[in-house]
Amino acid sequence: MRPVTHNTKIKLVESPKGFEGEGFFATKLSDVVGLARSNSIWPMPFATSCCGIEFMATMAAHYDLARFGSERLSFSPRQCDLLMVMGTISKKMAPILRQVYLQMAEPRWVLAVGACATSGGIFDSYSVLQGIDQVIPVDVYVPGCAPRPEAILDGFMRIQDLVRNESIRRRNSEQYKDLLNSYGIQ
Repeated sequence: MRPVTHNTKIKLVESPKGFEGEGFFATKLSDVVGLARSNSIWPMPFATSCCGIEFMATMAAHYDLARFGSERLSFSPRQCDLLMVMGTISKKMAPILRQVYLQMAEPRWVLAVGACATSGGIFDSYSVLQGIDQVIPVDVYVPGCAPRPEAILDGFMRIQDLVRNESIRRRNSEQYKDLLNSYGIQ
């Protein structure tokens, strides 16, 4: 039996801001809700081409998106809170994408993955939507053609930061309502 050595490099961090004492810790409700939401995001993949293959690699064992709290993919818009649009979106498909977005419950976030979803990519033609932000609001853009799984994970972590720091009341603000009105969403 080997002796136990205490050479481990454990880094101690400060406790989060709040009030603490013996046996209790108090913080803001919005911080707790943000923490819970950011670590339990249910993504809905809307993959139409090669970026979908990279997303599959991101979900697989080597990169494992599940370690970020997204164990369950949802293929029903009513049960998800993150719409991940990956690939080329044609103008005929734009109303369907918008309908999927509208069927999602609030709060909802959108991640545009790849050059085609963000700007139309190499397909500068009459039939391809030149960025999904023409039909729905986008929270985070992931560039690349096709982006590596690391880039998709980085975009997902940026969504988590946004969710974690978002106020509970942001969705009721006039600024958010104006944003939705600019897309014709009530």
